[in-house]
Amino acid sequence: MKPTIALDADGVLLDYHQAYAGAWERAFGSRPVLRDPMAYWPMDRWDVQRVSGAALAQLRSCFDESFWSTIPALPGAVEACHRLVDAGFRLVCVSAVDARFAAARARNLAALGFPLEDLVATGNEVAGVSPKADALSKLKPAAFVDDFLPYHLGVPVHIHKALILREPNGSPNTGPGLAAVDSLHANLAAFVESWLQGPTPEHRGAAQ
Repeated sequence: MKPTIALDADGVLLDYHQAYAGAWERAFGSRPVLRDPMAYWPMDRWDVQRVSGAALAQLRSCFDESFWSTIPALPGAVEACHRLVDAGFRLVCVSAVDARFAAARARNLAALGFPLEDLVATGNEVAGVSPKADALSKLKPAAFVDDFLPYHLGVPVHIHKALILREPNGSPNTGPGLAAVDSLHANLAAFVESWLQGPTPEHRGAAQ
């Protein structure tokens, strides 16, 4: 059986920043301008206001089936996934998306050409450990790639935990929790390059 690599979606495969700007435009009629290209969170990246009440409800209504099925791919992410498949790995997306949008997320990823064999939707409630920990325990991947440090918390020690650092301003990817992560990377392509050149067979690929 092929070894599995588990991949997060937003921030690893998909450009949630661009999708957020699109949702804001749908809600309020104008696309926000860029404020900080190095911001980790979309509300800091874009020049938008903190909204509440009816305006917040209006914005949230735009995070619908259409939103979750049309998020663009991050540059180089599709190609990076194909490199892993060509090296003999099976890819599964483990996403914290709500289960009711899992089908939309799967359609989105398939339409973009990601060679994924499955998608697991875990929801995003954190109760001391990652909401993805149980799914990863069952999946038993060789590696798990995510861009949010808290989602590595409680992941079994035998799974290689790769953290995508991406934009640093306001990032949660700092502090003592980094000690539990096995490797740090700028993006998925950088992880793939490192993984396939690693010293062990599971790094180099099942087909080699």
